[in-house]
Amino acid sequence: MNPLTDRQYVRFLDDRLKKVYTERYEGLPLIIDKFFNRVTDKSAWLEYSSIGDVPDPELFNGNIMYQGVAPGFVTKITPLEYAGGIIIERRLLDTDKTMTVEKKAKGLATAANRKMNKLAHEPFIYHDSSAFVFMSTDEGTALCSNSHLTKASGVNTSAGGFDNLSTLSFDAVNLEALRIVSLGFRSDIGERITTNFDTIVHGSNLSEAVWTVQNSEHITDSMKNDKSFQRGRWKSIELPYLDDFDTNDWFLVDSSAMKEALIWQDGVPLEFNATTDFDTLMRKYADYFVVGWGWNDWRWIIGSSVS
Repeated sequence: MNPLTDRQYVRFLDDRLKKVYTERYEGLPLIIDKFFNRVTDKSAWLEYSSIGDVPDPELFNGNIMYQGVAPGFVTKITPLEYAGGIIIERRLLDTDKTMTVEKKAKGLATAANRKMNKLAHEPFIYHDSSAFVFMSTDEGTALCSNSHLTKASGVNTSAGGFDNLSTLSFDAVNLEALRIVSLGFRSDIGERITTNFDTIVHGSNLSEAVWTVQNSEHITDSMKNDKSFQRGRWKSIELPYLDDFDTNDWFLVDSSAMKEALIWQDGVPLEFNATTDFDTLMRKYADYFVVGWGWNDWRWIIGSSVS
């Protein structure tokens, strides 16, 4: 236990202390609802799967050829428990002249939301890792990978359309290159699908470069003064927290498909509890929540892991 005591906060017992600053800085905006399909379910785990596409019909020669349909991969999301708390000595509560110590319990909500916000950034932070915390999948690949698989027979996944991991740095030329990649994504049976990649996700370090590409009327550094193909085509979302891990990584997403495929499970929504320990008279405050996240398809994102 690490209780707040009157010995630690002796200055708080003196009414000559003019002001105590607490919760002075706002945290980063919460992003869960912006990116995830958010579900509330107390189940110990949730599973998601799919059924593959039906292949093209064959030329009719008097007998119908019945096509097989392959199952999709199974994703299992197992939410985990999180909890935190503070303890305040009874004597400190009674003698605190600033009336701020007991209010500090409200900081548990700030801390809990900050933790959930960090977890919500993980699909982008760990986009190329298959070391999952909350989920398991029988495909066994990272969210962004150059080796995605299919259970459909006879499909050559190395021929193209199953790769959503890049190493290209951000600029207008590479943005267009990844847009073309998104248009070549394939279904489980290797057929072209319709995608609508409309958003650039990036850290603060790339904000100026992204804004320039989004808004420049003409191609940067073009001697011909050609019109920019990218102007007005993209939305963007800046995530400052990404810069704590890599300042150059960036992502293209299909925002509509993302909200279907990227799943956040609130096993137990954030709750708060308070009690007084009978033997010590210490006041205890705690928060508790159960959350997890995962995805049931990768075709909504292209991640560029820039070295």
